[in-house]
Amino acid sequence: MNMPLPPAEELALIDRELAQLDARRGYLLDRRAWLLQLAAPSAALSRMPVTPPVRAAEASGRGAQNVLLTLGAVLLAVAALAFTLVSWGSLGIGGRSAVLGVVTGAALGAPALLLRRGLRSTAESVAAVGLLLTVLDAYAVHAVALPGSGGTGYAAAASAVLAVVWAVYAVALPGLVVPAAGAVLAAQLPLPLAALAADRGPVGLGWALLGTAVLDCVLAVSGGFAARLWPRAARTVPAVWVLAAVCGAGALLCALPELLTAATAAAAVDPALLAAGCAALGVAVAWRVPAASGAALAGGLAAVAAFAGPVRPELATGWPVAVCLLLALPLLGAAAVAALPAAVRRGLGRAGAVVSAGAAVWGLASTLGPLLSRVAVAREAWTPAVPAGVAASGPGTPAVATLLIAALAAWCAARLLPPSRPGGTVTAAAGPDGVGTGTAGAGVSGAAAARAVAVVCGWAGLFTAPMGRGLPVTLVLGAQLAVTAAAAAVALRTATGAGNPVGTGVTGTTGAAGTASSSDAAGAGVAAGGVGRVAAVCAAAGAVDVALAALDGRWATFAVFGLLGAGASAAARHRSAPADLRAGAAVCAVGFAAATVAAVCALAGVAVAWWALPLLAVAAAPVAAGPRWGRVRTATEAAGAGVGAVALAVAGRDPAVLSLACALAAVVCAGAAVRPERRRLGWAAAVLGVAAAWLRLWVSGVTVTEAYTLPVTVASLAVGLLRRRRDPEASSWTAYGPGLAATLLPGLVEAWQDPYWLRPLLLGAAALAVTLVGAHRRLQAPLLLGGGVLAAVALHELAPYVVQVVGVLPRWLPPALAGMLLLVVGATYEKRLRDARRLRAALGRFR
Repeated sequence: MNMPLPPAEELALIDRELAQLDARRGYLLDRRAWLLQLAAPSAALSRMPVTPPVRAAEASGRGAQNVLLTLGAVLLAVAALAFTLVSWGSLGIGGRSAVLGVVTGAALGAPALLLRRGLRSTAESVAAVGLLLTVLDAYAVHAVALPGSGGTGYAAAASAVLAVVWAVYAVALPGLVVPAAGAVLAAQLPLPLAALAADRGPVGLGWALLGTAVLDCVLAVSGGFAARLWPRAARTVPAVWVLAAVCGAGALLCALPELLTAATAAAAVDPALLAAGCAALGVAVAWRVPAASGAALAGGLAAVAAFAGPVRPELATGWPVAVCLLLALPLLGAAAVAALPAAVRRGLGRAGAVVSAGAAVWGLASTLGPLLSRVAVAREAWTPAVPAGVAASGPGTPAVATLLIAALAAWCAARLLPPSRPGGTVTAAAGPDGVGTGTAGAGVSGAAAARAVAVVCGWAGLFTAPMGRGLPVTLVLGAQLAVTAAAAAVALRTATGAGNPVGTGVTGTTGAAGTASSSDAAGAGVAAGGVGRVAAVCAAAGAVDVALAALDGRWATFAVFGLLGAGASAAARHRSAPADLRAGAAVCAVGFAAATVAAVCALAGVAVAWWALPLLAVAAAPVAAGPRWGRVRTATEAAGAGVGAVALAVAGRDPAVLSLACALAAVVCAGAAVRPERRRLGWAAAVLGVAAAWLRLWVSGVTVTEAYTLPVTVASLAVGLLRRRRDPEASSWTAYGPGLAATLLPGLVEAWQDPYWLRPLLLGAAALAVTLVGAHRRLQAPLLLGGGVLAAVALHELAPYVVQVVGVLPRWLPPALAGMLLLVVGATYEKRLRDARRLRAALGRFR
């Protein structure tokens, strides 16, 4: 018999069903109106004659025409090839001349007649066939008249002649596009083929490609003049730019391998001159075309390769990277020269940024190995030998110099980059009439990125500079501590000034003076905050690395850990710093305090398991001094919780010590749970307390756990009863949960291991009584704990019989019963859900 729903729930159910009925009725009314609209026109149309639907054309007329013309041109080209290659030898000299003259002349003359009649597409197809015939004519001349000449040299001369002939033909018929495109394509071949014929090597081929790129650029730049000669040829200008880029890239690729493999400076002169020519061409194109900043970028990179190539063979390993970085500095400076065109400034600036970034990545990669090698010191702490990662090994001098130069370059670039404005433009300088003239700057994001790179490279260079120089370990650690402190100071100072920034970019001027806008100041503030956080990360990384290196000696460990902990604590108390930086410093302070305590324990010869007790004291300190930490209290207490977890892990070596550690940790959590915002830690205190009791009973070999757990349960229940009287809103889990769990859960574990009947009987009776009390008093904790333990005890008692019955039944019966159960549950799914909701609601009304 189903229990009636409470009035509130039944009213909500009725409202939902009425809303569904209203929605369904609205849908049906809309559907009816739409059908009525369809019915009236269909009745009228039924009396009219039905016309068959017009099928849409699957292809346009122009598309079909282009397909036919292309197919015809291809067939004619195939026929011409077959005639030239197969049937040519069967004709005499006169016949050959007649065929060449008549067929080629007809193919080249027919487009003029077709253009007069307006058949432009047909004229394009016939002109393409005529151009192909000229190529076949050139091949025939070589095969008959000049069979002994070199094929590559003849191809270079023939392509030059064909380019001129096709260009003249394009001028004569300005209405065609194919001749102009063919002339441009043919013009790409003479110089490279001539270089291959002369066997001048990669550098000679590169010069030929560079010359071809120059011709292409001249042709593309003079597109206006070409358009006046043959207007339709202006369509080829974008393709000419693409061909120029391909030829220029080919020339640069011919030069770079020679520069990298040159054994002497003299051998690198020719490829360096080729690279310089590529650089000059790229900058010239960007100077002429406003949208060609990519050409200036390639030109800047080629210039760096041209100047660094001859120097590379004369320098030791690593120094060529520093030389490339030095060469990138003028490129970065060129980005701030207002006299240069915008495309040139953007391209050269990006080229300098690319070279600087590559050098910085190489320098950072060179320092990463020595820094990570210090992890090995932790495995051999306080050994007499000095590990290689402390002072004996380090990055080379070129890597350190590269990092320092990269830091200087990035910082200068950040100072030169103009800050962006909301409109996206930057006024770089004022004109004669007082109106600023300039271009869009790199923006605050670019300046912030440059400053971040400067901080990272400067920190890495200064931090690793003392390593591997034969200096004493004390000096190495002292210098690295100073660099770490400097990074922390930069982080705090920069982040503190982020709220009231001072513009560092190049701002616009109007007349004799200018002022920074509020948007510039806000952007500078954001950039400064980002730089401060990057410096904070560098400081934290340096602190960890120095701490690992300090493990080589006892007194070095205490000195370094103490200084780092004091510095982190001071940074955490820096009131004007952002909350996230202070929180990170507080976490570091707690961590170094825990590390110092562990080092003291190791020095005193204390067993590792007993380190847990002083570590728990460190974990309890943030809880005790929590309010004093202000905004970083959460991070500090989280760090203390992490130290507490480490303490419990360390205590796991000895179960007795682990029991004591769990008890102390429970006390700490209970003390923290006194504050209203930390009430949830009461659960952790209860769990740790119960775990401590279980561990102590297990270590002591106790078999009758109830003798020890019942007094705790009685006392806990008495305290919970008093709590409920003072605070009727207190949850039953808080008041009675820990006390009941202290006896029921250990007893359940013992009952499952007890082969006799007395303990399960007593535990089941107690669980039944607790369940009935919880149901009567409408309390969640007694009801669920008692019911769960009672069910587990019943399952324990029935388990042998269930196993016995299952062994007797056929094997097909359990799957069949399971299937039937699933069918029944599925058939009554909604009813089960309603019952589950009622049960949840009933439990929700319990306390």
